[in-house]
Amino acid sequence: MVFKSQLLTDDRNNNEHTAIEAAAGLNRRQFLRRVGLSAGTAALATQGVSQVFAASPIDPNSSPQLTKDDLPSALMDDGSLPQTSLTQTSCITPTIETRLFASSNVGGSNERNQLALERMACAGFKVDNPAITQRQYLRFAGTDSQRASDLHNLATGAIAAPKLLLGVRGGYGAMRILPMIDWLTLGRIMQERGTILAGFSDVTAIQCALLAEGDMSSLAAPMLYSEFGKTVPDQVSCRQFVEALTNPNLVIDISDASLTSPNLPSILTSAEPKAITGTIWGGNLSVVSALAGSEYLPRMDGGIVFLEDVGEQPYRIERMLYDLYLAGAFKGQQAIVFGALSGAGEDSYDKRYDVATVIRQLHQLTRLPIYSGMRFGHIGQKHSFPLGTKCQISSNTAGGYQLAFSDYPTIKADAIQVEGLWQTA
Repeated sequence: MVFKSQLLTDDRNNNEHTAIEAAAGLNRRQFLRRVGLSAGTAALATQGVSQVFAASPIDPNSSPQLTKDDLPSALMDDGSLPQTSLTQTSCITPTIETRLFASSNVGGSNERNQLALERMACAGFKVDNPAITQRQYLRFAGTDSQRASDLHNLATGAIAAPKLLLGVRGGYGAMRILPMIDWLTLGRIMQERGTILAGFSDVTAIQCALLAEGDMSSLAAPMLYSEFGKTVPDQVSCRQFVEALTNPNLVIDISDASLTSPNLPSILTSAEPKAITGTIWGGNLSVVSALAGSEYLPRMDGGIVFLEDVGEQPYRIERMLYDLYLAGAFKGQQAIVFGALSGAGEDSYDKRYDVATVIRQLHQLTRLPIYSGMRFGHIGQKHSFPLGTKCQISSNTAGGYQLAFSDYPTIKADAIQVEGLWQTA
């Protein structure tokens, strides 16, 4: 059986990926221009005012604007792991209760969402509310009330909590709905059900609020539109997503710092590295820094801060880190872990001022050990992992480090057929 979504022409997606691959080493403005954001802006300028403000689903034939969650999987380092070719897989009966939440951007293609939904079902996930992928209000996946209701209705009991809450995509918009959700009740209900909320990028705002106000963990993971709806999903990201969903004792080994900066050691510390155990929290740097000073920024005594971003020049990265430093976000923390800082490019004033310089400055300010190269962010072959739960970091004999996670909800492995997530026929 051929998925009906696969009958569509994929030239546009291939062109977007080619543009992304060519964007490495550019500053943020050049980077975003290269991957096609300017084309989307020009298309928007030609629309009538009534079309711009219409709340109807987006035209699947239009050229969608790319956002941070779109840039990613083509940004692989040269040492990326090999991927096997797509094969035909027999789907299993979906049994995992799953609901989507669309807190940010509207999906750019209905067909891409449909393909992702078909793959989720093939892999064993029973999605109860697929219609939310059709919503649109301005640039958002529905009005603020609609987007907030995806989560708040669970807190009120109007909708039963599922086993998995999967974000549709990132972009922007999650911050607008934070005050509209009863996080305390939502966190309690999710704990009782063992619900896993998964996403990254702009969904960081949701994950931070859930931890800060609801004392509930989540999963840093790929999302419906931005990963599972791709023409060719990243199989490593898919496998690691399932691994994090099903393994109650997840371990991730990091050998070098290259995804953060090739000019950094894996561990930057002023003393002999020692094992650290604490609650790991954070996510996308742009979003985390925007929450500084609010009740939605977690305050974890003895915590471990995780940060990643894409398309930000070194000075912008440093400014956001200073936002957090001046707000006291690093006080009482044990360590900082950096994932990928993709597409940072070169400083236009002085090429010596790079990401490594910025992170060394942060180390001098905080005196905290800094671990770089965590394989997560706006990249391909990302390794999903729990946020808001216990994490132990220890160095290894090869000069890298290991992260071991515990005390988070999981799903039975035999309920998932991972190959379904990249199924084509």
